[in-house]
Amino acid sequence: MRDRLLIIDDGTTSTRAMLFAADGACLAIEQRELSQHYPRPGWVEHDAEQIWSLTLASARAAIGDAERVAAIGLANQRETVVFWSRRTGKALAPAIVWQDRRTAAHCQRLREEGREEEVQARTGLVLDPYFSASKIAWALEHWPQLAEAKADLCIGTVESWLVFRLTGGLHVTDATNASRTALMNIRDGGWDEGLLALWGVPRTALGEIVDCAGPIGRTSPELFGRPIAIAGMAGDQQAAAIGQACLQPGDVKATYGTGAFVLAHTGAEAPRSRHRLLSTVAWQLAGKRRYALEGSLFVAGGLVKWLRDELGLLATAAESETLARSVPDSGGVHVVPAHSGLGAPHWESEARGAVSGLTLATGRAHLVRAALEAMAHQTHDLMGAFAADGAPWTMLRIDGGMASNDWLAQDLADVLAIAVERPRQVETTALGAAMLAGLGCGMFASLEEAAAIRGEARRFEPAMAPAVREERLQGWRKALAAVLA
Repeated sequence: MRDRLLIIDDGTTSTRAMLFAADGACLAIEQRELSQHYPRPGWVEHDAEQIWSLTLASARAAIGDAERVAAIGLANQRETVVFWSRRTGKALAPAIVWQDRRTAAHCQRLREEGREEEVQARTGLVLDPYFSASKIAWALEHWPQLAEAKADLCIGTVESWLVFRLTGGLHVTDATNASRTALMNIRDGGWDEGLLALWGVPRTALGEIVDCAGPIGRTSPELFGRPIAIAGMAGDQQAAAIGQACLQPGDVKATYGTGAFVLAHTGAEAPRSRHRLLSTVAWQLAGKRRYALEGSLFVAGGLVKWLRDELGLLATAAESETLARSVPDSGGVHVVPAHSGLGAPHWESEARGAVSGLTLATGRAHLVRAALEAMAHQTHDLMGAFAADGAPWTMLRIDGGMASNDWLAQDLADVLAIAVERPRQVETTALGAAMLAGLGCGMFASLEEAAAIRGEARRFEPAMAPAVREERLQGWRKALAAVLA
């Protein structure tokens, strides 16, 4: 009986494979750390061959009895772009990671030329180094081996790279990932010739845009002992929204991973933001797209990692909750985590992180608490932008590694003044990929049926006094204004 789903969840700092039963029970997890490379300030790269080798090792370790696996589902860090040879299947250059800011000047020039409105109208995105197109344009200009490859060159986001290697040559991308490249027309769902010309990207190097669920491809027999259907794919944030059962307009989720990403389901019409949020494809099934508004924060869990690894203020990420609880407040300290620039709704790629309000009484716990408080402050800024765009929040579903912190979950409820809900399984990215793969192989009849595997959730209700909330937010606005200035 084939009643299991193998999920590959390729993130920014690690790649993991998870084996799910049909009822959503996680039967196995295998994870490998990915190396990030910083060749220059603001540059972030991955070794694409390492992504592949560690992904395959994780999948082989987690799969168990391959005969019982009905399908494979993929979720991936979005916007990160890979360059490889169609003939050999080998990477031709480093992968440029979504956090990379090397194209900031190029994007700024296009904004000054008045091109952002055109780009936003076609793609739902703003002009920012975050998205794949400017990374591709830079690589084609600066890495001669890519120009020399000509018709042999393949370009794709991480799921496209993995499918190519898993299948031995199938070059596709799903609609959610394609919608993050700034090369796809978000309304008709195809590569846009005008955008390809704007960025100088050859159409022949890009994969075919496909649905998020269905018969996408089959793995090479030698990888797992038999061919296995690849039946589900989505970018990590869209997968998390599906895993959170955000299936109706108005449903909102926030994932607190390396960065933080809020998606609000808006339905069958692509929304147009007036407050610098993003319009994105939530999923595509049978050629029909559903859409979402998105706000992206570049630094979330990455801030805790920085406190631990670079400053030595934490022994483990989990210690941050204990320290936050050890002091009654942050002592007036504010952290603005603009280490990779500021995302929505500010989109200031040249902004840099700052710590303000330090006194001789400031201790380690105050700094750590202020860093965690920054998550609620940034999310509050996003909530205001969503409301201004006609998508107010009445409840927020949270997930991701940081969401396991009870103090953070309660602080979000307190500062946002709405209920916050956290599912039992906070790794909803993998769960959403499992729902898609299960739908794609016929295990589930619909996403609504698949949503039953989400399980129970814990609810956090706001309990902060309005005056305390406003004092916190005033301090944040002052600290943020200094960074923006």
